[in-house]
Amino acid sequence: MTRADLAETINRKMGFSRSESLDMVESILAKMCDALSSGENVKISGFGSFVLRDKNERIGRNPKTGVEVPITPRRVMTFRASQKLKDRISAAS
Repeated sequence: MTRADLAETINRKMGFSRSESLDMVESILAKMCDALSSGENVKISGFGSFVLRDKNERIGRNPKTGVEVPITPRRVMTFRASQKLKDRISAAS
């Protein structure tokens, strides 16, 4: 699914123009990006949560050569699906 697909759905179901629909999608995504970049988690009820997590420095290994290399500390984003979304996905299969 793409931004254009989302905008098209808004256009069909809500009656907004194509440009208004695309602006709405862009605005929602920009708000989510701003929140995540400022360190906030984003929770969409019934869909899931985008959660930020800080990872400590650790030792990794190059699988090809076996050489140990340090992996720098970093912040990662994970997505946790809501129970409603999990149930819907498992019912679809």
